[in-house]
Amino acid sequence: MAKVRMTPSEALVETLVAEGVDTLYGIVGSAFMDALDIFPSAGIRFISVAHEQAAAHAADAHARVTGRPQACIAQNGPGIANFVSGITAAYWAHSPVVAITPETGSMGIGNGGFQELDQMPMFEKSTVYQVRVNRYERMAELARRCFYMAKTENGPTQLNIPRDMFYGEADYEVYPSLDIKRGPGPLDALQETVKLLLEAKNPVILSGGGVSQSNALAEVVELAEYLTLPVVNTYLHNDTFPNAHPLAVGPIGYCGSKAAMRTIKEADLVLALGTRLGPFGTLPQYDMEYWPAGAKIVQVDINHKVLGLTMKVDVASCADVREFTRELTAMVKAARPGMEPNAAKLAEVAAANADWDTEKHNWGMDTPTKAMHPRRLLSALSRVVPQDAIVTTDIGNTCSMSNDYFHFTGTRQHISALSWGNCGFSMGAAIGAKVAAPDKHVFAFSGDGAYGIGGLAEVMTLVREDIPVIGIVANNHEWGAEKKNQIDFYGDRFLGSNLATNPDYAQLARDMGAVGIRVEKHEDVEDAVQEAMASGRPCIIDAVIEGGEKVLAEPFRRDALKMPKRNLEKYASTNA
Repeated sequence: MAKVRMTPSEALVETLVAEGVDTLYGIVGSAFMDALDIFPSAGIRFISVAHEQAAAHAADAHARVTGRPQACIAQNGPGIANFVSGITAAYWAHSPVVAITPETGSMGIGNGGFQELDQMPMFEKSTVYQVRVNRYERMAELARRCFYMAKTENGPTQLNIPRDMFYGEADYEVYPSLDIKRGPGPLDALQETVKLLLEAKNPVILSGGGVSQSNALAEVVELAEYLTLPVVNTYLHNDTFPNAHPLAVGPIGYCGSKAAMRTIKEADLVLALGTRLGPFGTLPQYDMEYWPAGAKIVQVDINHKVLGLTMKVDVASCADVREFTRELTAMVKAARPGMEPNAAKLAEVAAANADWDTEKHNWGMDTPTKAMHPRRLLSALSRVVPQDAIVTTDIGNTCSMSNDYFHFTGTRQHISALSWGNCGFSMGAAIGAKVAAPDKHVFAFSGDGAYGIGGLAEVMTLVREDIPVIGIVANNHEWGAEKKNQIDFYGDRFLGSNLATNPDYAQLARDMGAVGIRVEKHEDVEDAVQEAMASGRPCIIDAVIEGGEKVLAEPFRRDALKMPKRNLEKYASTNA
C-alpha cells in the first residue's frame, strides 16, 4: 500500500480499522478528542462507560470472545490510572488488549502539569509490550506494533501517546500487522508424549485456557475419545471441554468438581494442555489433597516462560495447543490403530459424575432459613442459563462456587476474573462480551460487594448503549469470602464484612431504565431468568441469598491464613 498524507489522529484510527477494531471502550477526554472526532466516519463505535476499569474489562472480554485484539482509551492521568487493575486482569488472562494511553504533552513531561503522571511504570509488570510515541510520524508504525505484540505474546500492550502527538501531518503507510502461526512443537516432545500416553494406566487430560485461545476443542475431544481419556478443566476454565460429554468430569480448583478431583487424584499421567498449572487452581479442596504427586506431567503451552514454572514436569512443549494435539492424535492413531472406546473407563467416569451430582444437589437443600442457600441459587441457574450463553463471573465465595455450576457447550463462553481476582470484573466484561457476540445471551454474575464496585454504575452504560446484558447479583449483605475467614479464623469478629444496608438492586435498575427483578425463593429463579431473556433489555436480577457460616465448608484462603496467636486478654476489650 502506498503512503498517504494524513494527520497522526487519522493514522491511529486507520490503523485501528486495519486491525479489525470496530468498537473502542473508554471515557471521553480532551487528550484524544482529535482522534475521537473521526471514529464515527471510520466505522468505530465508541462505548462510554461509567468507570475506566470497566472499559479495560470490556476490551478484555471482547478479545477473549473473538480471539482478536481489542482496545480501550481514556483521558491522561487519572483516567489512565483507572485502567491498571483491568489491564492486569487481561495480563493474567493472556488476553490481547491494546491500552491506548494519551498522556501529558511531550514538552511538559516532568513539569508537574495538570493531570500529569508517568504512565509507563504503572503498566510495566502487567503488559507484554510498551511503547511511547516519540514522533507523530511514527503513529501508524507503533500502533501496528502494539497489535502485533498483543497477538504474538498473548497479552496486553500499551500505546502511550503524548497528547501533542495527535497533531501534525505526515506520509503514513497503513496495513494490518502480521499474524504469526505457531506449530506443534518439537518432534521429540510429541514422541515422548505418545510413549507416556500409551504406557500409562490412568492418563487424564487437564484442559486449560489455551484450549480456548487456540480453538483446540475439536482436537482435544478427538484425542480424548480415541484413547477414552477423562478430561478435567482447570480452575474457572470449564468452557474448555463440553460438560455434557461422557468423558467430562468438570473443573478442579476452589469449589470445583469432586468428580474431577477424585479422577485426577488417581492419574499416573497428566496431559496438561494450555495451562501454566497455576498454584491457586491446584490447592487442596474439600479436605482432599487431589493433585497426583507421583504422576508424570506433560505440559503444553504457547508461552515458554510458564513451562515447568510451578511444577516439575516430565515433558514440556512450547507449542500451539491445537497443532500439538492434532499431531499427537495422528501419531497415537499410527502407533495404536483402531482403538475402541474403553467401556470400563466410561462407566467409571459416569459413576464419579453421578456421585458428585447427588452430593452437590443435596448441599444446602435443608437449610431452614428464609434466604436461599447460594448453592440452591446456582443449582437453579444451572438449569435455566443456556449452555451456549456467555457468562462472566466476578470474584468471591458465590462466584467461586459457580466454578462447577455454569456449564457450556463450547469455548470462549466463561469469562472470569481468574487469578487476578479483582472485584468489579463481571459487568464490564459482560459489556464487551455482548458487543462481541450480540446473538448470544450474556450473563454477568457477581456478589453484592463486587456489584457495588463495578456493576451498579455500569447499568447506566447498558441502558444508554442499549446492551441487553442480564446481571445477576448474589445478594447476601456481606463480603462473603472475608466473612468466612472471620468465622474460621477470627472468632466471629465481623469487621468490615457486613453490608447490612444494601438497597433494592432491582428497584435501582428500574430507576436507571433497565428491567429489575427481585428473587427471594429458589422456586422463582428460573422464571426470573426466562423473563429477563425474553425482555431483550438490560436486566438486573437481585437474588437474595443466605450468608454466614453454613454456606461453605472450606476456608476461602486455605493457602494464606493461619489461626492467630495473640494475647487475648490484651485485646479482649477492643474485640468484644
